[in-house]
Amino acid sequence: MDLGLRDKVVFITGASGGIGREMARAFADEGAKLVLHANSNIAWLREFVTQQNWHDRAIAVAADVADPAAVDAAMDAAVSRFGRLDVCVANAGKWPLPDEMIHQMSPTRMRNTIDVNLYGAIWTARAFMARLTPRNDGHGASLTFIGSTAGRFGERGHVDYALAKAGLTGLVRTLKNEITHMDPFARVNMVEPGWTVTEMAREALQRPGLIRRVVKTMPLRQLARAADIARMVAVLSSPLVSRHVSGEIVTVSGGMEGRTLWNDDDVDESAIRDRAGKD
Repeated sequence: MDLGLRDKVVFITGASGGIGREMARAFADEGAKLVLHANSNIAWLREFVTQQNWHDRAIAVAADVADPAAVDAAMDAAVSRFGRLDVCVANAGKWPLPDEMIHQMSPTRMRNTIDVNLYGAIWTARAFMARLTPRNDGHGASLTFIGSTAGRFGERGHVDYALAKAGLTGLVRTLKNEITHMDPFARVNMVEPGWTVTEMAREALQRPGLIRRVVKTMPLRQLARAADIARMVAVLSSPLVSRHVSGEIVTVSGGMEGRTLWNDDDVDESAIRDRAGKD
């Protein structure tokens, strides 16, 4: 299926992480031009672009997403290189360890997590929307936030992360109404992953009993792969397939809900790890 993304300019924050890399591959497969963002992993990301032989259609840009001026500079670099922006995915995030209840959590950790996961998305959206210009082919722009089921159901020991991700819902609901003033066919949506096998989650997923606890609330007894999230983002970014989809939150979590669906004896942790494979 043609998603209509060929030669569209796609800006992805947090592109050095597991989901970010898979999004880069998914958009590259559709023939898009890529602006891939990282912060501390920028050297690795530049090497990744080289290894993929994307020199003619991809650049890597560095920025701290918690710094609005740095995000503006990265967006300016994208426009300077490719002339415009068509798609933006606000994906950059952090999952701090260890687990800490709210009364144990330091103000520094709380602020740092919210700065990256919520304010980082805010500054990314702000910079992207400020640089939007409508296309002459009627293909509207797309802005997609990467949320989390933690923002829907909560996450014990990670109130900082859950709070930041919950805040993205307000962004989606509001910006879908604002973005059309810059581009009449532009859309804003969110993909809300559940537990996904990435480097960020790998340490937590190794804890005995965690996978069992997670999948007991899911009819599909498996973990997401990063590619599962990336494909959904590509579909939502399509000006053809999703041209009339805006303000939506698509949860990719195996049907997760807030109640137990399986007994302990029904869940084989080792088999689930094997099926998840490597990201």
